[in-house]
Amino acid sequence: MSTTDTEMDRLHDLLVARAGDVDLLDVAYRVHDSPVGALLLAATGRGVVRVAFASEGHDAVLADLAERVSPRVLSAPGRLDSAARRLDDYFAGRATSVEVPVDLQLLGGYRREVVEALPRIAYGRTATYAEVAGLTGRPRAVRAVGSACANNPVPLLLPCHRVVRSDGSEGGYRGGPEAKHLLLRLEAERDGAVGGSTVAP
Repeated sequence: MSTTDTEMDRLHDLLVARAGDVDLLDVAYRVHDSPVGALLLAATGRGVVRVAFASEGHDAVLADLAERVSPRVLSAPGRLDSAARRLDDYFAGRATSVEVPVDLQLLGGYRREVVEALPRIAYGRTATYAEVAGLTGRPRAVRAVGSACANNPVPLLLPCHRVVRSDGSEGGYRGGPEAKHLLLRLEAERDGAVGGSTVAP
């Protein structure tokens, strides 16, 4: 790293600290390596507001956050240390969930109800879109459940990868089919599950 790069890093750190001191940092973000690729983690003061896969285009996601949440978006990796550690624990099999505060301001209405119900699907198991619709008290809202899962702003934290089609096929996923397959396989192997649907009451 050149002297210029070192100086720029130092100035960036000062900017982050100053922005925090005067409450000008509304969205902090970092990029974190994982078995499903580089993940963009972004958080407000209330919690993680976005987890984005590389396939979504991190720059596009940041631009969307600047438009929908606040233009005061800044790389501040330290603010996401806890979320990054929890994700590492999950991927390493030391945890069955990624328990960090989340900020669901990007979702409203029924979509929010759906993603809030997702942690009721047991680790290592799956539920169909119809079963998730039933969990929310709207058994006919199967398409709406699919839409909610596709727009889940915090995948992995609220596990939409555990939702599958009624025929048992994995279905779509915001991070792509390979990421979904990897996550389901990791959980099933570590849980000793052979498959099947288990939803907490």
